[in-house]
Amino acid sequence: MKVIVNVFLKAGVLDSQGKAVHHALESLHFDNVSDVRVGKQIVLKLDESDEAKAMADVTKMCEELLANTVIEDYNIELVK
Repeated sequence: MKVIVNVFLKAGVLDSQGKAVHHALESLHFDNVSDVRVGKQIVLKLDESDEAKAMADVTKMCEELLANTVIEDYNIELVK
C-alpha cells in the first residue's frame, strides 16, 4: 500500500522558506500570489493490506518521527 504524508507548519508559525519563495515569485512578476507556505511530502510503501492498521502505523510514525507536532501538522492519504 502506498501512503502519502504531507507535513506543513501550523498556522501562525513563521515560514521563512515560504516567505523567501513568495519574494522570489514577486521578483519574477507573479503578482497574483498572496502567500506561500512550504511543506514536505513523504511517500511510504507499506507491506500492509489492512487500511486501519496502516493508518494507525503511519499516524504513530508521524507523531514519533516524521512531524514535529509542536509546530507542524500533517495529513495522511492512503493510496490503493
